[in-house]
Amino acid sequence: MPESPTAAADPRTSPPTDAEAYAALHADAVATLECWEPTGPAAAEARDRTVRLLAAGPVAMSRARRAGHVTASALVLDATGSRVLLCLHGKFRKWVQLGGHCEPADRTLAGAALREAGEESGIAGLRIDPVPIDVDIHPVNCQGGSLHYDVRFAVLAPPAATERVSDESEALAWFPPDHLPEPLAGGTAKLVAPALATLRRAPLRPAP
Repeated sequence: MPESPTAAADPRTSPPTDAEAYAALHADAVATLECWEPTGPAAAEARDRTVRLLAAGPVAMSRARRAGHVTASALVLDATGSRVLLCLHGKFRKWVQLGGHCEPADRTLAGAALREAGEESGIAGLRIDPVPIDVDIHPVNCQGGSLHYDVRFAVLAPPAATERVSDESEALAWFPPDHLPEPLAGGTAKLVAPALATLRRAPLRPAP
């Protein structure tokens, strides 16, 4: 039976498609990665693969894309740069930097990383450098199996910051950069040097 005109979806109230919802974030991701100077050969290869992924369009930012999607994460430093904040992830039981999936409301990759860091740490007043410190591609269990094309940033906590464990973590803790905990997620340790270099180079910003 043909659908009646009154039953048809109203385009003014229909939920946006991935192409619409993630358009601004996708444009920022393309611009950010195309002008980024990788921090090493592995990061350069991951950057190039991520740029090719982005050629699929805004859907590459959505967790619904099983072939792989872009995520954002952050290595949080304390106000002195002498400690890093890591979470013991509730699903894979390893210590890792904060981060996760992009959301339709995110407009920049740095903004997505900053949002995730705030949500998972419970710390207000975080600041971020909008220039990535790494790109890493790794398999995950999303949608029954996928790839995360993770763009990573340095984030600075305010003085006397107090963290609060989120539902996604078993624990949160501060560690000296040269004494990171075990078991540690692959790729987390290599974020320390570029994050500290970022902190020395320029003040981090409240938001992108």
